[in-house]
Amino acid sequence: MERLPKAIVPIIIAVVIAIIFIANSTVNVNSGEAGVLFKRFDGGVVTDGEPLKEGFHIVAPWNTVFIYEVRQQTIDESMQVLSSNGLDIKLDATIWFEPTYDQLGLLHKERGQKYISRLIQPAVRSATRAVVGRYKPDELYAQKRESIQNEIYDETNQLLKNQYVQVNRILVRDVSLPPTIKQAIERKLKQEQESLEYEFRLEKATKEKQRQEIEAEGKARANEILNASLSENILKEKGIQATIELSKSENSKIIVIGSGENGMPIILGNN
Repeated sequence: MERLPKAIVPIIIAVVIAIIFIANSTVNVNSGEAGVLFKRFDGGVVTDGEPLKEGFHIVAPWNTVFIYEVRQQTIDESMQVLSSNGLDIKLDATIWFEPTYDQLGLLHKERGQKYISRLIQPAVRSATRAVVGRYKPDELYAQKRESIQNEIYDETNQLLKNQYVQVNRILVRDVSLPPTIKQAIERKLKQEQESLEYEFRLEKATKEKQRQEIEAEGKARANEILNASLSENILKEKGIQATIELSKSENSKIIVIGSGENGMPIILGNN
């Protein structure tokens, strides 16, 4: 192979240097990400400007861009904590979080790219210990899970205040108690349920008895009123009316013999 002319060699060197320069000066920020610029010779991390947005950027080759995911992210935590009486409680939780976009430079400067393990996880664990430590095992078992997770969420946000991240939600997936404690609580809850059921049946029977007594008293009162209103003359009149109606029937054979003890006729007959 023939040797290249001496005039071409500098051109080739310049092209290679340009390619290296351009390759080290271009940064691509993908969707859902943002970049923090580190100026090696001009003050370090840029904290007073907006992070690099999605897209293609050109920076000086001696500077560095650190890429952060700025979408909402999740982490799962499985923790062993103590209840108020010192028993081990296992709690599984999911945390939704995201870095504060306009403070991404401060987050990188003070916490770094490992901010999840350095900041969020310790805060969640500390908050969980504080919340669970206020309850006894039976309270944790019976307490509404939503109430517990809301308390953990509030405690976590308090710990992460002014830390350049935001926790959007905490979900408590499971609260596990020691087997013996769980069985004892279940027996207690079963007994309470049976007691409530017995009280319900007793109350129902009492109400039914009261209803029957009221109904009987009503009937007795009605009979008293009816008996008081039925005088001897009214009874005679009713008997005469009944006799007249029977005599009008085509299918009746009636024989009237004298009168009874109360002055009413004695009626003999059949249909």
